[in-house]
Amino acid sequence: MSRPVVRLAFFALAIIASVSAQAQQSGKIYRVGFLSPNTSAIVSDSVDVLRAGLRDLGYVDGQNLVIEYRYAEGQLSRLPQLAAELVRLNVNVIIAPSSPSVMAARNATTQIPIVFSMTG
Repeated sequence: MSRPVVRLAFFALAIIASVSAQAQQSGKIYRVGFLSPNTSAIVSDSVDVLRAGLRDLGYVDGQNLVIEYRYAEGQLSRLPQLAAELVRLNVNVIIAPSSPSVMAARNATTQIPIVFSMTG
């Protein structure tokens, strides 16, 4: 795994853990939005690292966690619509692994934390 991928997973985990310590005890299900300008095949390694890190903290997709994946399939013009979908789903955090996805998420919400790796 590349260092940026590991860093992205670490920061996402930190945000989720900080906003959810009480809720894990109460049985709440967390919703994480993952907003990518790419295809699922291109970012599959990043998603695997994220899932593994969340699992290590006790968050299991389908049990106490739901990850809402949105892929623009290389069409950057789709990102604003996909970001708006994540906001409507009321996710707890949005993971945005690229500058275009960060901008789309920022334009869609000022209330939901956005986690991103280094962007240009």
